[in-house]
Amino acid sequence: MTQSANHPVAINEREFGEQVLQSDQPVLVDFWAEWCAPCRALGPVIDALSSDFEGRVRVAKVDVDANQRIAMEYGVRSIPTVILFDKGEIVETFVGVRPKADYAAALEKASA
Repeated sequence: MTQSANHPVAINEREFGEQVLQSDQPVLVDFWAEWCAPCRALGPVIDALSSDFEGRVRVAKVDVDANQRIAMEYGVRSIPTVILFDKGEIVETFVGVRPKADYAAALEKASA
């Protein structure tokens, strides 16, 4: 599955291990839902990060309604929750909408 500029890749529970945990690049995962207004507000930031870090970091989205098991496994209790993974490990977790600079700083550090 490829990721094009400005578009994070949508992944499901079946793909999570390969796409996130086994990725050779850091992966920023946005746990969200269609009905969540703060999630929709964060969407353009996630899209921009996908473009800004293209080639260095993968950016993915997991719909928590369709993928409840994976959300529970990673302790996602409120959304949006954004988790940065590197080499299959959680590097940083952001709960709620944060400024783009917060995510970008974590991505810079992980992709250095």
